[in-house]
Formats: sequence, C-alpha cells, structure tokens
Amino acid sequence: MSREILLLVDALAHEKNVSKAIVFAALEMALASAAKKHFQDDLDIVIKIDQGTGNFQSFRRWLVVPDDSIENPARQIALSEALLREKNLLEGDYIQESMESIPFDRIGAQAAKQVIFQKIRDAEREQNLSDFLERGEQIISGVIKRLERGNAIIEFGKIEAVLPRDQMIPHENLRMGDRVRAYILKVDRSARGPQLVLSRTSPQFLVKLFEQEVPEIEEGVLEIKGAARDPGFRAKIAVKSNDPRVDPIGTCVGMVGSRVKAVTNELAGERVDIIQWSDDIATFVVNALAPAVVSGITLDEDSHSMDIAVDEDNLAQSIGRGGQNVRLASELTGWHLNIMTVEESQEKSEEEATVNCRLFMEKLDVDEEVARILVDVGFSTLEEVAYIPLEEMLEIEEFDRETVEELRNRARNVLLTDAIASEEKIEHAAEELLDLEGVDMELAQQLMGKGINSRDALADLAADDLVELTGVDFERASAIIIKAREHWFI
Repeated sequence: MSREILLLVDALAHEKNVSKAIVFAALEMALASAAKKHFQDDLDIVIKIDQGTGNFQSFRRWLVVPDDSIENPARQIALSEALLREKNLLEGDYIQESMESIPFDRIGAQAAKQVIFQKIRDAEREQNLSDFLERGEQIISGVIKRLERGNAIIEFGKIEAVLPRDQMIPHENLRMGDRVRAYILKVDRSARGPQLVLSRTSPQFLVKLFEQEVPEIEEGVLEIKGAARDPGFRAKIAVKSNDPRVDPIGTCVGMVGSRVKAVTNELAGERVDIIQWSDDIATFVVNALAPAVVSGITLDEDSHSMDIAVDEDNLAQSIGRGGQNVRLASELTGWHLNIMTVEESQEKSEEEATVNCRLFMEKLDVDEEVARILVDVGFSTLEEVAYIPLEEMLEIEEFDRETVEELRNRARNVLLTDAIASEEKIEHAAEELLDLEGVDMELAQQLMGKGINSRDALADLAADDLVELTGVDFERASAIIIKAREHWFI
C-alpha cells in the first residue's frame, strides 16, 4: 500500500497542479476520516504518512483541559491525568498514543476518496487564485456561467467569481452566456464558493476602464486624481496632465469621442464628465460643477464645506436632476457643497457679518465702526483677532499699531476669561457627578464628554442609555440612575 500511496500522490500533484505536501495533508485527513467510521465513539484520530516511504501510522489523541472542564471524554483528557503520562504538558496541548492501523473496506475507501478530492479541489482553487492575483490584474473579462439568487457567477480561465446583484449597473439585464467585464472589488477567502467579489458600480471600475482606453495614463503623461459615479446614469472623473503640452480632457475624450464612447458603452450608456483637476480647491470645484457657471465661492475649512453662488438661471443645472450634479461634484472633490443663488449668498453673508459685528462689539467693547472694519477685512472669530500675526493686522489702513495691540490684548483677555469659566463649569459638573454613588472620575469624564454635565441630565437617562453611552454593565447603570433621581422624590 505504501507504494500505491506514493504513486497516487505523484499523480494527483501533477494532474491538479498542486504541491505534494498538500496532497499528503489531504490524504492524511481522508485516511483519518475513514478510520473514525470503525468506532462508535467520536474519537480524534490522526494519520501520519512518511513522505519518503509512503508508510503511515495511526494515532489517537486527546486535548488537555482543566480537570473540571471535560465535556467529551473521547477527545479530552484532564490535565492531572495527562501529566501522569507525559511531563511538561499545558492546557491546550495534545497527548497522543499509537494505535493499530485500521484496514480500509470499500465504504471507508469511498469516504477517503471523497475527502481527498474535496481537499484537492480546494487546494487547486486556491492555487489558481494565487496565480491569478500574482499577475496584478484588476479588471477581469469572463462569461456568466450561472445566476444564483440574483448574483452572477462569472467564469474566466479556471477561476469563478461572483458579481453580486448590488454591484451590477441598475437596469442592466445580464443573462447566462453573456461576456462581461468587471472590477475585482475584494478577495473573500472565507467563502466556500467563488472567492473573488466583482463590481461594475465601483468608481475604480471607471478609473481602470480609462486606464485601458487611454495609453497616456499608463505612460504617466496623464494621471487620474479621482472619480465619482451614479452607476448607469452619470459619472465624473478628474484628470491631471503631467505635460503642459497635453490637453487632459481632449486626450481622454479621443478622436471624435472614441475613447470616452468606449467607456460609456461598457457602462451601459453612463454619461461621463471629464474634469480637469487643479490643486486650487476653488478652481477644482468650479470645474467639477461644469457645465454650470459659478458666480462665487465661500470656503469654510473648519467644516470642510463651501457655499457656491450661482445665477438663478444656473441653479437647476448646478444641482442637477435629483441633486445628481452637486452630489457627484461633492464626492469627487471631497468637500460638502451648498448651492444657492447669488441673492441667497449675499443675504447669508450679510447675516453672518451682522452676527460677527455684534460679537466684536460685545466681546471687545468697541463701536460698530471698528467692528465693521474687522468683519470687512475677513475676521470672524476672537481667536483670529488674538493670534493672527501682528504684521497682517497692521496692514489694515484704518488701524494704527496702538489700536491693533489693544484689540489683540482685549481678545486674548476675553478668551482667557471664557476658558477659566469653562474650566470652572467642568469642575463643578464633575463634583456634582462624583457625589453620586457608583460614579468615579473615569465615568464622570465619559459623561461630560457626551454632554451629560449635571445630576439632572444624568437622571433623565434610562439605564439602557447609560450602558450605550459609557459601556458600564446594566446593573451598575441602573443603580447610578436611581441615585441620580433620588432628589426628585425628597
């Protein structure tokens, strides 16, 4: 039998293009599975094959567990008993003893054969997948082999991949036998079926299609900086030219639109806007909103948003059907874009200017004229007045050095006073919370970080709310809430 084993391993390894080690491992598992069928108890049997001679030995083994934790005596052994047989064993180790090899009857041989071929198929699939991934391809072209619960199983070469229903382009009617291209979205090694998950809706699919259609991208003359899609309807892609002599938009469009048309046809008629990228974010946003014409932009870097002013005639085009144009432009640029008319933008600016003017008048104790000057030159917070470089403030024509220094000192004093008041408020809140039984400093800080700054605010919570906010156990949360509410009933 030993010679037969070696011949079998050689044949399977050669036929299935897998290593002999994988075949030996599968064979050992198969023989062990067949041997177990000769026993009524669920024994843990291990087979070891000598890869040089083909001889094999059978062992029965037990998992070492704590003395009071034995659940399956056929497979587990108490630590104290295991130490009597072999020293230096720990919980989680295995102890084994040799047993007589079992002769395999027809049923056992059939079971072993099934296990072997299943393991070989798994290994073959993994080997084919690894060979494919090493090539670095990100778009595959294959034939739909079957449809399962709305998902398409696509075969290319010796590999099967799945195109989920939610990764198909809407309104696209794919059928068995159709040839399709798709982007490799991820590799799911936990799946028993196809391990490659594909997508036809990913923005990266659009990027890779352009890379295939436009040789200048592969050559490094052009560079794709981003893409956004409403699959099947409209997309935007930002391109940059690394050669000032090359027009990025015209190059991607191609002669008579041939290149962009090839991409559009692959995407079931999806309209693609090619946008020229710019490192100036305002210019990039204006380009991204094309063909709409932008009249003005106001940036708010803190909230990473922009107010976009457009003429009334351009409003509908800027927003797009169902907000499509502004949504895609926002995804492409990474900024939240607020579209409004020029009149609305002016009203908003005036409202903000009025609020800031009142802030400076109240906090800096200045008249409306001084406050208005600060607003008109672009100041909107006390922090800006207090800490902007002195040289920049001295550039304001209406202010001399003495006025500038006085304004800066007043702003700093107000900020310091507010910080002290805020710290005192936090300390008072912490003391109030710490007075409650069951609340320690760590929990008090968690609560204040969530805006719970008083006993009453804590009392308004349910125990479930406190558990969700802080992660404390339900019993402790219930006791704390009861303590927080005690003063309501006294």
